[in-house]
Amino acid sequence: MSKDTTFSFEPAPFIPFRDKEAIARARAIRREDITRHSNPDYRIQVFPDAEIEPLWIEDMITRIRSSAETGQPLVMIMPNPWPSYRKVAAIINREKIRCTHLHTFNMDEYADQDGRIAPESWEFGFGHAFKKFFIASIDPDLRPPEKQVHLLGNDNVRDYSKIIADLGGADITYVGPGWTGHIAFVDPDAPEFAASSLEEWKTFGTRVCTLSPLTIAQNSLHGCFGASGDLTAVPPRAATVGPADILGAKHRIATHAIAVGGTFHSWQRLTTRLCLHGPVTPLVPESVLQTTRTDVWVSETAAANIETRWDLGY
Repeated sequence: MSKDTTFSFEPAPFIPFRDKEAIARARAIRREDITRHSNPDYRIQVFPDAEIEPLWIEDMITRIRSSAETGQPLVMIMPNPWPSYRKVAAIINREKIRCTHLHTFNMDEYADQDGRIAPESWEFGFGHAFKKFFIASIDPDLRPPEKQVHLLGNDNVRDYSKIIADLGGADITYVGPGWTGHIAFVDPDAPEFAASSLEEWKTFGTRVCTLSPLTIAQNSLHGCFGASGDLTAVPPRAATVGPADILGAKHRIATHAIAVGGTFHSWQRLTTRLCLHGPVTPLVPESVLQTTRTDVWVSETAAANIETRWDLGY
């Protein structure tokens, strides 16, 4: 049977980034070329999937330990919480690392249709999980003071960026792209982050924004929502730090290591290539990090070549 090369189509209207030539170039990037970049400060490395989590834990512990030893404040914008925070807490407890100088800022939090931010008591919220998996897991005499643990809420969202800036900006922020290429919950189609130019977009700070349908679909696969595609379980909006908060950090670590249930299936494989090597544009928000000093850790699964896999079927 001969191949039909005449059938072509436009991306579906809900897809924010639609440059077919740029997408084709990204899709064609091979595993052996993915670490090459013209910005020497944008350092891309590929690691076995199992090494990404230990790297993240080691980096976090190294920074917290150094802060304890030097007495210097450490300001961290923290990614979405997961049970791995318990491993960080366990090392802190074992080594008796005092977190007196640690200031944490949660990166984002869900909000309802009216923009009301989920309270700390909501069990599916990021603030609730952060306190549960990390702060509460640290021995009481080692924990940071409560006033230094910042969760996004209705009372502080308008001042959140200023609070971070008044501390000198974040020392480190850990990020990772969503299916849309979002950074934190800054989706490319969020009207609250609409800008006339890239330079204007980069100045936007913390706010409540509308989530992309793709982000809602992605998050419906999270374990807290049953990992079952329940779109109705995911709130429609979120509070999030903005591009200015992330770009204002002294350093950034971006991880690209999401697969579906530990399988080869990964919506992140193309998104990673667009973030790392596509055009720098608010339509792929994490692409802006290409212009900064950032360490990028990519799993072998995310770095794998994009090619037809008939053995996996449709």
